[in-house]
Amino acid sequence: MKAFAKWITSPRNMGSATATFRRDLRTEKSIEKAEITASAMGIYALYVNGGRVGKGVLTPGWTSYRHRVQYQTYDVTALLTGNDRIELGLGQGWAVGCLGWKNTNHYYADAASVIACLTLTYADGSVERVATDTDWEVYTSQVLFSEIYHGETVDRTAPIEYIGKAVLSDVETELIPQVGEWITEQERLAPIEVIRTPKGETVVDFGQNMTGYVELRIQAPRGSRVVFHHAEVLDRDGNFYNDNYRSARNEMTYVCSGGEDVFKPTYSFQGFRYIRFAEYPFDEVDMNGLRAVAVHSDMKRTGYFRCGNEKINQLYHNIIWGQKSNYLDIPTDCPQRDERLGWTGDTQVFCRTGAINYDVEKFFRKWLGDVALEQTPEGAVKGIVPTCLSVGDTYISAAWGDVACVVPWQIYLAYGNRELLAENFPMMQKWVDYLHSTGPAEYLWLGGVHYGDWLAMDGNSERCHGATSNDLIASAFFAYSTELLVKAGEVLGKDMTAYRALYANVRSAFRAYFMENGMPKESLPLTEPVSEGATPGDRFRRGMTQTALTLILHFGLCDENERAALAAKLVGMIRENGMRMTTGFVGTPYLLHALSENGYPDVAYALLMQEKTPSWLYSVTHGATTMWEHWNSLKEDGSFWSTSMNSFNHYAYGAVFDWIFGVACGITPVESAPAYREVRIEPHPDRCLGFIDTSIDTRNGLIHLHWYYKGDAVYYEIEVPQGVTAHLRLPSGYTEALQGGVYHFAESSCEDQK
Repeated sequence: MKAFAKWITSPRNMGSATATFRRDLRTEKSIEKAEITASAMGIYALYVNGGRVGKGVLTPGWTSYRHRVQYQTYDVTALLTGNDRIELGLGQGWAVGCLGWKNTNHYYADAASVIACLTLTYADGSVERVATDTDWEVYTSQVLFSEIYHGETVDRTAPIEYIGKAVLSDVETELIPQVGEWITEQERLAPIEVIRTPKGETVVDFGQNMTGYVELRIQAPRGSRVVFHHAEVLDRDGNFYNDNYRSARNEMTYVCSGGEDVFKPTYSFQGFRYIRFAEYPFDEVDMNGLRAVAVHSDMKRTGYFRCGNEKINQLYHNIIWGQKSNYLDIPTDCPQRDERLGWTGDTQVFCRTGAINYDVEKFFRKWLGDVALEQTPEGAVKGIVPTCLSVGDTYISAAWGDVACVVPWQIYLAYGNRELLAENFPMMQKWVDYLHSTGPAEYLWLGGVHYGDWLAMDGNSERCHGATSNDLIASAFFAYSTELLVKAGEVLGKDMTAYRALYANVRSAFRAYFMENGMPKESLPLTEPVSEGATPGDRFRRGMTQTALTLILHFGLCDENERAALAAKLVGMIRENGMRMTTGFVGTPYLLHALSENGYPDVAYALLMQEKTPSWLYSVTHGATTMWEHWNSLKEDGSFWSTSMNSFNHYAYGAVFDWIFGVACGITPVESAPAYREVRIEPHPDRCLGFIDTSIDTRNGLIHLHWYYKGDAVYYEIEVPQGVTAHLRLPSGYTEALQGGVYHFAESSCEDQK
């Protein structure tokens, strides 16, 4: 496209208003085929003869704009008449508008720009191209304001004015065909209630926390205004609450034409369950004129789950909606406040669950490409991708940077794409080489500044960092990423002798430094920077925590003869804490695995079913419809954890479904035959769930499992696709290799035999 088209921008500084770029064309020839390719440094909307083109919204999406930007291709053959108008609406989007909690503009570019090319293939075989250049005309639009965080203002009474001819823009980035999924409108939710709050405000409840926007249909006198804001929750008194959005205004302002208007944003999106009207032209709100439209990447749903426990079903519902809300072109942390960024730590802990629920291969191929592009020459991976330095530089942190190894491996296991693994192998290798070269110790990652066991409950209740030693976490992930690199290299037929030796040395050094007598040390020196005036106690971090024990067990950093004592210690700490966990972002994804892998599936189930905070069901019992950022985002007394960092749509803790699916259901892919070409089916039934009915649509067909209780027996119904081998192991110890087909088994409940 760039060979024919030029990047163009408005001759006037549009600020946060949007402009429309227009080109009229006439042809007498018969058109055989017509295609438009388009992209923007900003967000564009394509129109042909006044009609919106394509299924995508928020195009061209968000990439590492300094390195590359996607373009989209549209077949418009059926839309052209021979006397046509091509228009491109252009807003600031991520590239130019406010980005990050410092509300910095122009991080990637000084002004929004657009590029496009219409290719006409005529019936006589000739080809004509109409591309963006300085002949395109620029007009104002009725979108007077648009920002990702702050919303939009649309005035249907505003006149459309000619600004002038387009001017060339100095954009310098690579244009690439679309790699990721389209961002599209998905579910449409009718409101469930109009609330008159104790403060006398009018609030509409859509019943579901989500990402997207509200579509408003209304006929009101010309010049009438509708203004509303968004929120995730109500406060304990039942009033509208959005202080946790920080500086993000999420404000929609619409001015009515006098006819029947349909309003929804074009260049913005919100995270919300509720809206509050600041202005509305009638005494009563027309609920039929309101719909919440969910927006996310257009991924195919692959995993389904239902059980006999409605609270667990609600938990799964919350996990699904958390993923939909935060898989909007990039894997974000949250969709509502002045952030919505590609935090790498959140991404890596959830990616395995994400690949069960949806087909995310294409989604991650795009995003991993940006991770690789933004990896430093030394191999470091920062905390946010695409990088957003307008929030301040992020840490090079363990468990965050390890996304470079964790996600490529998990995506390979899910889909078996060796080509994609090969694409990402250099990034994986550079990350491990960086770990090997950083810090004062060759085989340990000591020092630096990390996010640690983020939001764990065993640290200072007013701080985000857990009590577990950052050095222990970092060195454990050094070993884990090296192990994954070795596995990836072996799949690709590479000589991994040096990295196998590196892994052995890292594991040995970890054990020597962090463990004694088969247990983690109680306390460890703090090698990261400490604040001035820190007390002696602030100069140490704990080595004996639930997270430390979990990582040692699950990452295989212990000898086999040490496992029983380590697992017993972990169980003892859980029981001493009232059968509750204390883990944060780092420990939680692996905690239930560490328990069930070491003979304590009953304790894992007890944690899953716990309803006191911290627990997965605490949020469920308090009305959550998505996952929360904090275990106690909403406290028992109805107050909130904080206003500074308290999202009610934060998917990281939804990683628990990886355990539910892989252990309670018992379905896991075999590493030597990925994409579920071979699968282990080892269910762990428990009466607290009643039954499980689950399936996953894999690259090799649909796998379905249903277990349920009848009297003192457990019945199993298993469907295996043709060409797939399932290695079955039932709780009684019975094993069988299942080939394609439908199978039925029954055996006495292990619980009833106790």
